[in-house]
Amino acid sequence: MSLVVLALVDSTSVGTLVLPLWFLLAPGRVRVGRVLLFLGTVAGFYLALGVALQLGAGALLDPVGDALESPAGRIAQLVVGVVLVVLGLTIEPWTAAGKERKRAARAARGPGRLARLRDGARGDGPRRAVVLLAVTAAGIEAASMVPYLAAIALLTASGLGPLASLAVLTGYCLVMVLPALVLLGVRTALGDRLSPALGRLEGWMSRNSGETLAWVLFLLGLYVAGGAFPLT
Repeated sequence: MSLVVLALVDSTSVGTLVLPLWFLLAPGRVRVGRVLLFLGTVAGFYLALGVALQLGAGALLDPVGDALESPAGRIAQLVVGVVLVVLGLTIEPWTAAGKERKRAARAARGPGRLARLRDGARGDGPRRAVVLLAVTAAGIEAASMVPYLAAIALLTASGLGPLASLAVLTGYCLVMVLPALVLLGVRTALGDRLSPALGRLEGWMSRNSGETLAWVLFLLGLYVAGGAFPLT
């Protein structure tokens, strides 16, 4: 259940939901193939990265676990937890005025590389533009994929064999893109009638994606800091 919750949190990121919504908001008939190519590339990127991380985590799990049991290790865990809490409180403005200043600064900078790649991938350009957009988005988010790292840690600690772990990790990546796939099916069935609702959802997600990450960092920091000195 914990892995499902973490996967659903990951499903609301820019790469797994906001960018697919941009594809779905393109006027006219939705390009199903491009959306599936994008989501498949994102899921494949995360799966490959997860396998690599799990292999590394498996090799480090025992020595790191032993180190964390020491007084110095517990202090280090507490410091990491506090840092995550501070990041959660400061990474995103919490006041309306702060959010407005951030939006104004972003607008003044103009469209970034991700936005330019998005516009090229959503049009009639080559399919490699879709793959490049997916890899770029997933790569950028890899630096802040806290739920995914937590899922890898849980999966590594579960003691499952390699094939079972690969199956669970594959399922995790599928759950990550499942909401976008559901929206793709509904958008294909209803056509442009769904566009206003999708536009409102995309706007809300774009405005609140940073806040979601801030909450994840804050809550994870509390969990890590609390685990440094268990009651029993």
